[in-house]
Amino acid sequence: MLRQDEWDEWYDNLIRAFGGVPEAAEERELWNALTELDRSIGAWDGDECVGTAGAFSFRLTVPGGASVPAAGVTMVSVAATHRRRGVLRSMMRRQLDDVREWGWPLAVLTASEPAIYGRFGYAPATFHVNAEIDTTRVRLSVPPGTDDVRVRYAKPADVLDACEAVYARLVPQRPGMVARLPGWERLGLLDPESDREGASPLQSVVAERDGEVVGYARFHVKPEWDAAGPKGTVVLRDVQALDPAAHAALWRFLFGIDLTSKVHARGRPVDEVWQQLVSDLRRCEPRLRDSLHVRLVDVGAALEARTYQAPVDVVFDVEDDFCPWNTGRWRLSGDAKGATCERTEDAADLALSVRELGAAYLGGVSLAALGAAGRVRELRQGALTEAAVGFGSPVAPWLPHGF
Repeated sequence: MLRQDEWDEWYDNLIRAFGGVPEAAEERELWNALTELDRSIGAWDGDECVGTAGAFSFRLTVPGGASVPAAGVTMVSVAATHRRRGVLRSMMRRQLDDVREWGWPLAVLTASEPAIYGRFGYAPATFHVNAEIDTTRVRLSVPPGTDDVRVRYAKPADVLDACEAVYARLVPQRPGMVARLPGWERLGLLDPESDREGASPLQSVVAERDGEVVGYARFHVKPEWDAAGPKGTVVLRDVQALDPAAHAALWRFLFGIDLTSKVHARGRPVDEVWQQLVSDLRRCEPRLRDSLHVRLVDVGAALEARTYQAPVDVVFDVEDDFCPWNTGRWRLSGDAKGATCERTEDAADLALSVRELGAAYLGGVSLAALGAAGRVRELRQGALTEAAVGFGSPVAPWLPHGF
C-alpha cells in the first residue's frame, strides 16, 4: 500500500518513465486526488522508487447492461535502471492476487505498448476510431427531428452536472463504458494550456429539446490560415447524445463552425453514428486503434456477470499460466436473461487461453475470428459458431476516456 507522503516520488518515477516532461499543476493535482493509495503499489530499491502500479475501483458495463467491478490498472512504470529484473512481473503478480482477494472478476487497462501485457493475460477487447474529417468536402445527411434540437454554447463547468447526467444514462447501453465515481467528472474539464498545441481553451455546447439537455460536445478550435484563407481545425474532446436527432444536431454544429475546414475526432466508437451520416467516409480518414485491454481474473464470475445474445451451452478448456486458479474446464450456459459458469469434468468443446476469453468478453472481438487465427481450437463441431454468436454485442464496446 502506498502512503500519501510517498506519492510525489512515486509519481515522479512514473513521469520519468514516460519521458520526463512535467505535467501541468492542475493535471498532477487531479491524479493525486484520484489515486487510490490502498490499491497502489511501489517497488523500492532502498529509499529509491523504481516501479509503480495502481488500480482504480471501476464499475464496467458488460453485455446485457450489468455494471461489474473491475480493477482499472494504471500508472504502471519501471525505472530504466531496473528493467529486466522482474520488477514488472512482481507488481503484476501482486496486483492480480489483490484483485482476486477483493473479489473483482475483471482487470482492465490501456496499454502504452500492447505487447507488454499479453504475458499477464490481458488482451485488447475494445477498439476506437480516430478520424480527420474534411468538412469542406463531406456532407451530413441528418434524420427527421434534427431541426427540433437546439444547440447552444455553455461554459463547460456551468453545464457539468447536466452533461454528467447524459453520460450516466448512456453507461448501461454500451459495453466497455465506465460509471464515473465522484471526482472523475473533473477529467472532462481538464484543460492545461500546455496540452492545447495552439488551440483554444476548452469550449462546449449542449443540445436541448423542450428545455432538457439531451447531448453535449466538448472541443477546441485551432485557428489556421494560408494564402487561400481560413482552414482551422475543430479538435473534438467528447460528444455524447441520447437519441439520433441530438447526435446529428451536434455533429452538424461541429461541421459548421466558422473558419474551420476539418474535424479531428479521437478515440470514438467504431460504430458511432457520424459514419452513417457522412457523404464520403474515405475523406474522413478513419483509423482503428486498440483501446481497453481485458483480463478475466475469475473466469466463472466474469462469464456469469454478462448475458449472451443467443443461447450458448459450451465447455471451455481454459489455459491460464499466470493465474492458474482459472486453468481447467468451465461449462458456460447462458442466454439474454442470464448465465451460469461452473467447473466441470465434461469433455471440452473449445480450447483457448484466458487471453482469448478476455478479447471476446465485451463482444467486440469474435471468437470465430480468433478461431480462424488458430487461437481457439474447436473440439466439438459447431461449438465455435454457437459461442461466437452468443458472445457478440449489438453495439460495439467502447472506453470513453483513458485512465
